[in-house]
Amino acid sequence: MNGADTAWILTSTALVLFMTLPGLALFYAGLVRAQNVLSVLMNCFAIACVISIVWLVVAYSIAFGDGGAGNQWWGGFGKSFLSGVGLDTLSGSIPESLFFMFQMTFAIITPALIVGAYVERIQFAFVILFSVVWVIIVYAPVVHWVWGGGFLADMGVIDFAGGIVVHVTAGVSALVLAMMLGKRRGFPNELQPPHNPGMTMVGAAMLWVGWFGFNAGSALAADGAAGMAMTVTHISAAAGAIAWSVMELMLYRKASLIGAVTGMVAGLATITPASGSVGPVGGLVLGLAGGVVCFTITQMVKQRFKIDDSLDVFAVHGVGGALGTLLAAIFVTTVLGGNGLAEGMTVGSQLGVQALGIIIVAVWAGVLTFIIAKIISMFVQFRVSEEDEVQGLDLAMHGERGYHNM
Repeated sequence: MNGADTAWILTSTALVLFMTLPGLALFYAGLVRAQNVLSVLMNCFAIACVISIVWLVVAYSIAFGDGGAGNQWWGGFGKSFLSGVGLDTLSGSIPESLFFMFQMTFAIITPALIVGAYVERIQFAFVILFSVVWVIIVYAPVVHWVWGGGFLADMGVIDFAGGIVVHVTAGVSALVLAMMLGKRRGFPNELQPPHNPGMTMVGAAMLWVGWFGFNAGSALAADGAAGMAMTVTHISAAAGAIAWSVMELMLYRKASLIGAVTGMVAGLATITPASGSVGPVGGLVLGLAGGVVCFTITQMVKQRFKIDDSLDVFAVHGVGGALGTLLAAIFVTTVLGGNGLAEGMTVGSQLGVQALGIIIVAVWAGVLTFIIAKIISMFVQFRVSEEDEVQGLDLAMHGERGYHNM
């Protein structure tokens, strides 16, 4: 065991949990109407609680277990309830119990990202059941494919911190759920604006800080790789915010706070898969590309296709994660400041592997999300009634108000 590595991953684990609670919770809560603020906070908090238990019981084992003969596809149940993991059991140079905790925080934030697609119109019970089943059936196997020694890892996919594992799975699933659930009342022209942009900015700032644990922590060591991952993460976040704001100025002649922080998140999502492979130039270009491309897709999803992915989960996380995964194949090259391609790989072959990984995982997440949602909706109401939607989910689902002067 290496004490420095262990200390850094202990810190990173706390940072990644901080991304969800309170970071993502506040980021999303500020974007909805005042009568739904508590429902968003409750969704994020409840997901953190139930997924923690699911990760212990079975999901960690599926993701990182040995898997026996089926190791290419899933890890099996051998590590359920952390079976065989003691005080002295190591994962690399850190205790496996700590690796379990670090990866748990990823499992928590991924279904929590999907919350942004269905806010203001979904049943709370459906959120919890869907999140539990989704993590077991969709997320955990993908983790094994990419990080647990599965077939995508064998193909040579570059995904340092979750462009495919976290952002593509969450983004595609969010789009499917948004289409199945239908639009909010008044979408797209009569919706009320975000009730508290200041709250959203505070949550976004917490995401920015927490993302250092997300990306630099994925080095699983206190070393130069972690330092460079942190550096390119910060550069990309700043570039994404600037790019999004410039796009708003060009189109609307005003740069909004909501736009700037959304661009920052787009930059973070885009650099995530490449953060362990690229240098500062890559971080800058990926951040700028993420801001411009994700802004464009956001407009298309809402205005051209009329899909109410309420808080732009697909456009920001799904598209950003996929874009960064593809660009990693280019900016990993040493001539552009990256770590260099794997032996036998060219830019073209690496790009093909990256694209194939995105397609496989996107299809897996999209199809299974549809099936899971259909089955659960047979037993639990999917969408709230029109009366509850008008009243707001804070009172309808939780019997509370976020603001007593409403």
